[in-house]
Amino acid sequence: MTDWGALYAAVVAAVADLATEMLEEQGPDALEVVVPATPAWRARDVLAHLAGVAADNVSGDEADMAGAPSPAWTARQVATRAEAPVAAHLAELRGHVPAVRALVADASRPAVVWDVCVHHADLCEALGTGRPDPALWRPVAHAVAPGLLSTVTARVTVGAAVYGAGGPEDPVLALDEYELFRGAFSRRSRRQMAGWLDGLLDTDALDALCIFGPRDDDQPLPVAAPA
Repeated sequence: MTDWGALYAAVVAAVADLATEMLEEQGPDALEVVVPATPAWRARDVLAHLAGVAADNVSGDEADMAGAPSPAWTARQVATRAEAPVAAHLAELRGHVPAVRALVADASRPAVVWDVCVHHADLCEALGTGRPDPALWRPVAHAVAPGLLSTVTARVTVGAAVYGAGGPEDPVLALDEYELFRGAFSRRSRRQMAGWLDGLLDTDALDALCIFGPRDDDQPLPVAAPA
């Protein structure tokens, strides 16, 4: 069973390390790059959003979670932090780690944890640093895989795990763990997903694999880390 609190803490640390490294090596402009997965936001805006998600989740005020996870909710998080420096976003994000860990201790579907994992990968792809450490996203991929792949009439292998509704006579479809993780959270286009699903799913079934619905814009594909 995944320790979601520990995963959250690890990913927050990775996000902070990535942002700090980019700032030290390339200067402030490094985090002004547009993030393809969230094209309305720069990298620094993603950090503001992550700080806002943490703050809203632990505030105890129902008004702070009103409308979550709508675009209006996330836009407010970014807008209210627009004038703050990146260092403030990182300090706010890290400061809420203990409270978030307590909040997700018994959660089965901890949205706040999955959100930071997804956006960490967004930042890695936007900044060209390659795939994140699998330990920082693999638990999420396997948490969502059973439900998303339950109606696929194939035996679907994802790493060492097998999902899908297929029997012995049905085809075997091998999916890359990272690509499934990205596609599940609407980080791959319909065209990209159709390619790695090898035509086994019709349009409706393909769309059902995306938690937030399909997208039409192709996304950057990072190079996998050496095994």
